[in-house]
Amino acid sequence: MNLLGAVKFPPIQNVIEWPAWLFEDSTYFAFNKIAFIHFLGLVIPMAVFLLGARGSGLVPRGFRTVSEGIVTFVDEQIAKPGIGHGREPYLPLLVSFFLFIFIGNITEVIPFFQMPANARMAGPLVLALVAWGMFISVGVRHNGPGYFKEVLFPPGVPKALYLLVTPIEFLSTFLVRPFSHAVRLFANMLAGHILLITFGVLCISVWSASALVLIQIGTFPGLVAFTAFEVGVSLIQAFVFTILAAVYIGGALHPAH
Repeated sequence: MNLLGAVKFPPIQNVIEWPAWLFEDSTYFAFNKIAFIHFLGLVIPMAVFLLGARGSGLVPRGFRTVSEGIVTFVDEQIAKPGIGHGREPYLPLLVSFFLFIFIGNITEVIPFFQMPANARMAGPLVLALVAWGMFISVGVRHNGPGYFKEVLFPPGVPKALYLLVTPIEFLSTFLVRPFSHAVRLFANMLAGHILLITFGVLCISVWSASALVLIQIGTFPGLVAFTAFEVGVSLIQAFVFTILAAVYIGGALHPAH
């Protein structure tokens, strides 16, 4: 599209859809910008921890400092309050969630990318299903079939209320939970992405129209402010998704609490 005869913008569908770079004729194996961001979400953490593992000595340095800092943060701020006792086996999963999601979010404000991978529903949904499968398997493994009884028939509830409570618990825990877990991340990142696009397009279009250039006094600082805000949102959404996963696992590990 050509705006004011000077500025060209990509098609509106490119707000969330990007052309394939490889295998464009394949519906399932097409590789585009979103897939590349997810690939970076796998490769970058692996590189950081592999380089950190090469460090030696009592005082951590370089990548070892970074990797240990990330693990300590996730352990102290996410795993410990979310799971508590017995959290150690699930720490690698939580670290993976946090880094993968953060990288998929922060690309929203990085030149060339300028798109959060988690603004597409597929990625958050897969992550939410992994968390869903994990907490159910943890519950069954540590509590046996009685885990489902603890969830569907909470102790202390009058028996007559089970007719109401049990269907609600089933829907909220086993059906709605993974959907809401995914939508929370997806919706926040998509909203932020659209907001940045709106201010970016407004800045460019106003700059191209000399009669309206004074409006830049408000639009450009707004774009800068929202960009900084989205950096924080990228971190917060990675934190929220991961701590919810930890809480779900902790609830399955210690259902009585």
